Amino acid sequence: MEIKTVAIVGLGALGILFGHQLSQALPAGSLKIVADQQRIDRYKEGGVYCNGEPCAFDYVTPEQAEPADLVLVAVKQPGLIAAMDTMAGAVGENTVILSLLNGIASEPMLAERFGADKVLACVAQGMDAVREGQSVRFTQKGWLVFGDMQPGPPSRKAQSVAAFFDAAGVPYILADDMPRRLWNKFMLNAGVNQVLAAYGGGYSALQKPGPLRDMTIAAMREVMAIAKKEGIRLDDQDIEDWMRLIATLSPEGKPSMQQDVEARRQSEVELFAGTVIALGKKHGVPTPVNESLHKRILEIERDYR
Repeated sequence: MEIKTVAIVGLGALGILFGHQLSQALPAGSLKIVADQQRIDRYKEGGVYCNGEPCAFDYVTPEQAEPADLVLVAVKQPGLIAAMDTMAGAVGENTVILSLLNGIASEPMLAERFGADKVLACVAQGMDAVREGQSVRFTQKGWLVFGDMQPGPPSRKAQSVAAFFDAAGVPYILADDMPRRLWNKFMLNAGVNQVLAAYGGGYSALQKPGPLRDMTIAAMREVMAIAKKEGIRLDDQDIEDWMRLIATLSPEGKPSMQQDVEARRQSEVELFAGTVIALGKKHGVPTPVNESLHKRILEIERDYR
């Protein structure tokens, strides 16, 4: 199959970042942002910006949406159920769905709703995008790592997405080990996102030795122990690779979860620490660091009210 049309649901940091690039690379009318009318009115009234440039997006309501060849899901986990209703009209018989969400839960949820044959696994890596309202700024665009839900050579669907990204100039890695990659990124989020959401400081706080860096690594090691019980191989080299990547990001940059907490938005703590704690209990793996982070972040969120 050849991908010619794209729909995006969710204009957070990644939705804006990749939506802006695709809007510049694709023919007019090929990219649609699917959102309810209230959001569309807000986007149009205030404008949407990427690195200071206005984004020229075409918006459609769920009722106006038509099947697209590729649907990018770029909401946060708490909004996924509503997003699936919003995007339903954009999903046709041959649509490919790519989730840009953090964690290990969105692909199974999308597969249950729309069919496993439509869903590819994906993680977003290496970007330092910071969102303020409807504006996103970044110095590192990062890349998408995607592939089939099961390990092995890429399917025709995965290859068609790779060909599309080549033509559109979207940085990517086509991987044959996506279950491991999903868990590896989950391990990063459980450490970096949660520690900086709980204690602040931005990436600079993790780019030098200290208690926050130590806590981050300890939280990641708890995920590593659980992953082993789930049949996924992660090791200290994976953690070292992530910390080297963090060192390349803007010191003033912040992960999405820290941005959510500072903006007093609902965080993804249940997606990260909540999942780690539940799986730890299932497998008899102690998770004291994630339990501490879970408690602290929930206390921060209670203070919103």
